[in-house]
Amino acid sequence: MTIALVTGAAQGLGLALVEGLAQRLSTEDTVYLTGRDLGRVTAAVDALPAGGARVRGELLDVADPASVVRLATTLRERHGGVDVVFGNAVMRVGPDDDPRDIIDEYVNVNNFGTTRLLRAFAPLLRDGGKLLVVASSLGTLRRLAPVLHDLFDGLTSLDDVDKAVSDWRDAVLDGSARAGAWPAFVNIPSKIGQVAAVRALAASRRELDAERGVLVAAVCPGMMNTPTSALWWDVSTAPSPAAAAVPLLDLALSPTEPEFYGQLIRYGKVLPWGSCHRIVTVRSTGAHTGSPR
Repeated sequence: MTIALVTGAAQGLGLALVEGLAQRLSTEDTVYLTGRDLGRVTAAVDALPAGGARVRGELLDVADPASVVRLATTLRERHGGVDVVFGNAVMRVGPDDDPRDIIDEYVNVNNFGTTRLLRAFAPLLRDGGKLLVVASSLGTLRRLAPVLHDLFDGLTSLDDVDKAVSDWRDAVLDGSARAGAWPAFVNIPSKIGQVAAVRALAASRRELDAERGVLVAAVCPGMMNTPTSALWWDVSTAPSPAAAAVPLLDLALSPTEPEFYGQLIRYGKVLPWGSCHRIVTVRSTGAHTGSPR
């Protein structure tokens, strides 16, 4: 019996991942569709087509530590563990939002929400399990000025990652990030923080996970045709969330590839983390958190 969990699953990519898992798994399996609004979660579950795995809706707000712990405890007691976890919860904001106004909530959901999920659910992974954080191609060191690389490179604990992200958040709040080397595009440091969290967790678990066939990785679904992305770019020819979900589902349900462990994966290939001296500079007064994944 396979137990799967998707966060941020009431719409878009998360919903597509739930539907894809349900279609690919059997009636003996269970997929948890989770989100922070119980009404939307229930509506999403009710709208899914019949057949395949059982889909259960559960309340989960990754911005609330107690909510994360509560669901992890529930699944441990109910099933003894989990087999597939997709960390997909994300805060989305518009082009006109000032980073200083949204950065606290943004980091709490996207970054601390990720590390909460890793802390709570990595211990529940059964042999052959997959824990996949939905990130972005922006989550590599080459997107940062070289002077900032050491802040995220080589971190070996989730506490260290949280500290690095907190320091960046504080710099946004006090205005020093704008005057320094940080990109104005707040999605870049945030996505790097997510990938750094995956790498830090992987560093602490690599040997044991290798023995058990467990995969911990970040995944990039690429640009998608969604209303949020359309606020920023012409996405008329971009894949739908359902199409973007296919390579992620393939990764989640295929035998573990050791070379993917702790890496950022896009379309079945590793995106290098390394600190190439390429800098992407984005200048705007907006928050730019609607970037492509």
